[in-house]
Amino acid sequence: MRAVWKAARAAVRKRRLQTLVIWLVTLVSTGSIVVALGLVDAASAPFDRVFGKQHGPHVVAEFDPGKVSDARLTDAARKSGVEAVAGPFRQATVNIPRGAAALGLGGEITVVGRSGPGGPVDRVDLWAGRWPTRPGEMVMNRQSAWTADTLGKKFHVPSGPTLTIVGFAFDLSDTADVWVAPDQIAALHPNATQMQYRFRDASSQSALRAGLAGVTEGLPQGALAGSRTYLSLKHRVGSNARAYAPYLLAFGVLGILVAVLIVANVVGGAVVSGFRHIGILKALGFRPGQVLGVYLVMISVPAVLGCALGTLTGNLLAPPFFRFVFSGPDSGVLRDSVGIPAWVNVLALVGMPLVCVLAALGPSVRAQRLPAARAISAGSAPRAGRALGVQRRLAGLRLPRSVSLGAGLPFARPARSALTMAAVVLGVTTVTFATGLAATMTRFGDVGKGAYDVTVYASNDVNGKQVLAVHGDRELQSMLGSLPGAAGVTARGDEDAQLVGSTQKVWIEGRRGPDLPLDNVLVQGRWMHRPGEVMVGSAFVRRKGVNVGDHLRLRKHGREEEVTVVGELMWQNDWTVVGTWPTFSALVPGGKAFSYHVKLREGADPAAYARAARAVDRGLSTELPGPNSTSRTINASAAALTLMLALVASLGVFNTAVLNTHDRRRDLGMLKSIGMTPRQVTVMTVTSMAVLGVIGSVLGIPLGIVAYEVVVPRMAAGTDVTLPSYMTDVWEAPKLAELVLAGLVIAVGGALVPARRAARLTVAEVLRSE
Repeated sequence: MRAVWKAARAAVRKRRLQTLVIWLVTLVSTGSIVVALGLVDAASAPFDRVFGKQHGPHVVAEFDPGKVSDARLTDAARKSGVEAVAGPFRQATVNIPRGAAALGLGGEITVVGRSGPGGPVDRVDLWAGRWPTRPGEMVMNRQSAWTADTLGKKFHVPSGPTLTIVGFAFDLSDTADVWVAPDQIAALHPNATQMQYRFRDASSQSALRAGLAGVTEGLPQGALAGSRTYLSLKHRVGSNARAYAPYLLAFGVLGILVAVLIVANVVGGAVVSGFRHIGILKALGFRPGQVLGVYLVMISVPAVLGCALGTLTGNLLAPPFFRFVFSGPDSGVLRDSVGIPAWVNVLALVGMPLVCVLAALGPSVRAQRLPAARAISAGSAPRAGRALGVQRRLAGLRLPRSVSLGAGLPFARPARSALTMAAVVLGVTTVTFATGLAATMTRFGDVGKGAYDVTVYASNDVNGKQVLAVHGDRELQSMLGSLPGAAGVTARGDEDAQLVGSTQKVWIEGRRGPDLPLDNVLVQGRWMHRPGEVMVGSAFVRRKGVNVGDHLRLRKHGREEEVTVVGELMWQNDWTVVGTWPTFSALVPGGKAFSYHVKLREGADPAAYARAARAVDRGLSTELPGPNSTSRTINASAAALTLMLALVASLGVFNTAVLNTHDRRRDLGMLKSIGMTPRQVTVMTVTSMAVLGVIGSVLGIPLGIVAYEVVVPRMAAGTDVTLPSYMTDVWEAPKLAELVLAGLVIAVGGALVPARRAARLTVAEVLRSE
């Protein structure tokens, strides 16, 4: 074993280029796979862990206390399919006016009377302070740390009591914004009874619907006011991870395939170019198994190092990337729970080196079986190869002699050329896929660009205190429109409301002004024009089963309005319903705008306008549109991965060109002795690889388009977004023509340095080495 290790270590030092190629390709592939598999796990595992720890409810249901009693609800929950139940809890909906919002509470909040954080269902995590035990106390539902001095602060409920904050708790299922003692809830005028169920079969939405139907069977009609399932919440929390995982997996799989091809090529080339070395090893007494071990160890050393560094790199890159992915309002707490699981690291550290060893096994077995005498003679004998006949045929095409000779060289080593061409194909596939992905994400990030130039908010943070605008709503819109440079101002107001038939809150948004589309993209249907018409996002359509033309009922302060969905917008949220100002006012009489989108005249300076707006009212704050962080992150990471894989494929070409030059040193010496110039040698060597580059482009571009058509729809589906056709129709003729050059760039770039080295060889040097 010691002799095998010494021989393998010497081979690693001698073949530094091959070692570098294997190390780099395994590093890139392993890093991509670690992050991608970590995201796949993060799409569900952290939620499952936190939800299981809290023994979260599979279904949260709200009942009308005027139609069904608590005792009857308790009796109804004693069904065979119910695993556990919590409740009944009295629930109140409290409206906090926008201008009076404090401590992060604003709009309609849900207050639940509950005696403690524990119980058979929904074990709330009380992470600061204590639970309220008497009237006048409250606990806030917060996902992250809060300042210590907030404990003990008082919060006045409009038309109700003043409550003191005695603790902070977290409930992943979001069953309440505030908890109070059961004795306190009566003063808040409860309007619903909350029940929380865990069912024995909670594997699907249909099973949960069946379980809920079982516990509500026999209850008075209309007793069930609304419900929601944990699967909907889980789907929403993991949507961002499901968007990023497909394209990272695509790059990881492409990287693994490139690794397999290049490792097989490197080892095969080492065997062919090292025939004499193999023969000498066997002549010195190395057994066939030891020769096999030398070549496998030679591959394993850089592969293990590359996989180890790739795994470390993936673990270092994952936390900031995951924090960006898990940035939604429902997933903030999961940031502390997500990470690279142990099974992913084990798979990367064990699986990737094993893949490399298996790729090297075939050529290594060939080295094992070679007799010593044959190996030594094969190492010194001249090789005619298959290229000669092809070169003779190409000579009849009146091509320059260096070109015809170079075009025939790949046929001298067809297996080596096939592996190299396959690596180029995968490189072109990666470039094509990344080009299409970048085009789509750029168009996605450009949505709404130019629709407005400045956003003005009717509140400002001055020395840590909220200051509201002095001017009234319509007065403010008129004033902003009269400032220098303004071309039009669209006011936007929003208030939370209840979607009748569901426990989930929605935001009803109203727009008043000339630029109704703003930053939206219409996917299907039409823009709203008349009162009672609304538009919703793609995620709203998919997660709630709503279609264009359906009717929804919204409730606010006991007032209900029926609205008609007339259009679907490319939105990733499932809680916003947008309509015209009359639609908004019908549900929220006296509602006021809280932000204003300003479109400037051509040539106007947005920063100067923002300063002018703040100068007229100290209660105004401004914001200039910024780039889309999601599209920038995907484009930047995809560009980096593409560059790395293209570089690796080019290094594969480099390795092949070096091996071909080494194998044909005798031929090069003969050609130079009869008058071939260094420039012709360079052209011949580069042409031999350029042929593979052209074929690689022809095969790689369709594969890249297929990869795009497979991955991008799954990225959109991960966030429940419907992409309009103009974002996915990215394959124009000029772009495809440019992509044809990708294979040539990879091949020529990899072959250029070995070609120049071959051109510098002298006849005397070649003959001396022979």
